[in-house]
Amino acid sequence: MKYSTVRFNTRDSRDFIRTLNKRVNAYFKENQIKKTGNWKLHLKTIIMFSILLAPYFLILTLDIHELWKLAFTIVMGIGMAGVGMNVMHDGNHGTYSSKSWVNKIMGGSIYILAGNVYNWQVQHNVLHHTYTNIHGHDEDLDAGRVLRFSDKSKWHWFHKFQHYYSIFLYGLLTFNWALTTDFKQTSKYLKQKLYYGKFPKPAKQWTVLAVTKLIYFSIWIVLPIILTDLSWWKVLLGFFVMHYTAGLILSVIFQLAHVLGHNEMPEPDKDGKMEKSWMVHQLFTTTNFSTKNKVVNWFTGGLNFQVEHHIFPNISHVHYPKIAKIVKQTAKEFNLPYNEFETTRKAIIAHFEFLKQMGQKPSLA
Repeated sequence: MKYSTVRFNTRDSRDFIRTLNKRVNAYFKENQIKKTGNWKLHLKTIIMFSILLAPYFLILTLDIHELWKLAFTIVMGIGMAGVGMNVMHDGNHGTYSSKSWVNKIMGGSIYILAGNVYNWQVQHNVLHHTYTNIHGHDEDLDAGRVLRFSDKSKWHWFHKFQHYYSIFLYGLLTFNWALTTDFKQTSKYLKQKLYYGKFPKPAKQWTVLAVTKLIYFSIWIVLPIILTDLSWWKVLLGFFVMHYTAGLILSVIFQLAHVLGHNEMPEPDKDGKMEKSWMVHQLFTTTNFSTKNKVVNWFTGGLNFQVEHHIFPNISHVHYPKIAKIVKQTAKEFNLPYNEFETTRKAIIAHFEFLKQMGQKPSLA
């Protein structure tokens, strides 16, 4: 990775870090289990891909009313989000399997979700996980001019309405991936020499991006136009509905982890030094939600256990409910925060309250 001069405090909370690592490692050793995924993740992979792909094949083969086909695209959007959160996410973190080739295949599922492995790993694994909630470094805080997630971002008059209109924009997340975001990110990241693991050859990255986009649009748009009696505009409508459904789910879940009033958004000092250690920084900038809800746990791929995911991104999400007890207890012992909301509803309310706060004119806030 080559990015900036931001440096975390290596002396802060050493006892906490040692204790937590020792306890979590002991959990896996004592129970004789791997930190990667298990049969539960493998079964969930089959289910999530089925939710995504089964409706697609039904649209291509069944002679049913067009409204049913439109409804199927909503189901596909749910499956698309499910594959992204459960399969692609673990794969690109290298936690799906102990075998690197399996992780590569599962991480590569992002290509049928409209994304790109290189871009995802730089934005998510490098920028977001390293510089969580640091303005100008964590691109998850950058929503351009239209949304203001940080008090360091420039305020515009229309931001005072963002807690109303933001939800409509959230659904465009993966749609933008498909059309513009990947091309912009590849250009930017290659110029900045950003990478995760190994820096790709620019020509190869551009070729992979172009070829996978061509295949992607052929699968989801060209084939339905050729193989069904649907008009081209109806196929495009279904494509948009699928993406909007997935984008809305993914955006809301992502925002509940970091874009909240009690999460800190610290800045480095003039020398690029952060006050806290990286691990402690994660505790102050990250929040869990609805961790006792088994349905939320299962569907979100453990993204409601964001504290555990940010501290231990090298551990599969299937283990988060167990190690969360260790993290919470250890944080309490060392008088460190462990942010969480009991329900998804409370987290959503807190997020939009924060958007309203960030939408106020700075002089009035």
